[in-house]
Amino acid sequence: MTGYYIIIGLSMLISWWVSSRLKSKFEHYSKIRLRNGLSGKEVAEKMLYDNGIHDVQVISVPGQLTDHYNPENKTVNLSEAVYMQRNAAAAAVAAHECGHAVQHAVGYSMLQLRSKLVPVVSISSNLMQFVLMGGIILMAMSGNRILLFVGVIMFALTTLFAFITLPVEYDASNRAMKWLKDTGTVTSEEYVGVEDSLKWAARTYLVAALGSLAQLLYFASLLMSGRRD
Repeated sequence: MTGYYIIIGLSMLISWWVSSRLKSKFEHYSKIRLRNGLSGKEVAEKMLYDNGIHDVQVISVPGQLTDHYNPENKTVNLSEAVYMQRNAAAAAVAAHECGHAVQHAVGYSMLQLRSKLVPVVSISSNLMQFVLMGGIILMAMSGNRILLFVGVIMFALTTLFAFITLPVEYDASNRAMKWLKDTGTVTSEEYVGVEDSLKWAARTYLVAALGSLAQLLYFASLLMSGRRD
């Protein structure tokens, strides 16, 4: 399993670096106060209104990095800091989450596909580590690859989900940046902060997807070779 631990280690290291850069970016752009004085809540409500969305509520949720759009109850959930603050970082996050609401409203195909995969991926992600480890042990003891094959299929589903998430997140950010720029909600200086913040946020999803792919290829190679590393 040496190869697997190397992949995990590298993935964690890269993920930590990207997350650290993202945190520093948001801390920096949190100091750039919006000239229009709008809070994250007000930015979100304005974007929803401008896109003709009147059945989505903007609410505050506790914690940090808890911002998300919930299509089931149609709420844009903003962390307390983003909800209240009036800076470029808060505007970026608020507009991004509203980007998901716009996707939902227009029936964005990749978001619909991602939503359909959620129940299956939830089950797979909870069981696949046990199935994979059991499959490796079974293959080493008896040469039977069936359980490992099932584990690889389950891992493939979670990897597919990670890659489907990429266009969903990038599209939401693009919608957010376009709206912020076209409506003049942020100045050119503030827009630079919004764009940089969202680019680094998107990179966290990219790193996660590539890390998942690397692990999938490792387990697939074990299955094909019929032996343990």
